[in-house]
Amino acid sequence: MFKDAKVSNREGLHARPVMRFVDMASRFQSEITVMNLSRRGEKLDGKSPMQMMLLEATEGSILRIEADGPDQQQAVDLLAGFIDAGCPSDFPSSSVGN
Repeated sequence: MFKDAKVSNREGLHARPVMRFVDMASRFQSEITVMNLSRRGEKLDGKSPMQMMLLEATEGSILRIEADGPDQQQAVDLLAGFIDAGCPSDFPSSSVGN
């Protein structure tokens, strides 16, 4: 299952939002992969900060967030929502992995 999300953060997906994304993704049982469709990149591990930084996701990039596992729907909904919302530091994640 996948969802596409547009990076609307002016600074793109830099270190702080990457770490927040990885923290949320790591709470899910599902395997999470992310691909930058704007750069025709490869699927990268959404639970790895180093791989997520390789996305080179600048403002306007379209990311495909894919999950495979028992909580895949919740995972793609939350993670795509985070990207679409501009990666806010106060993004609600209290229900992640529950």
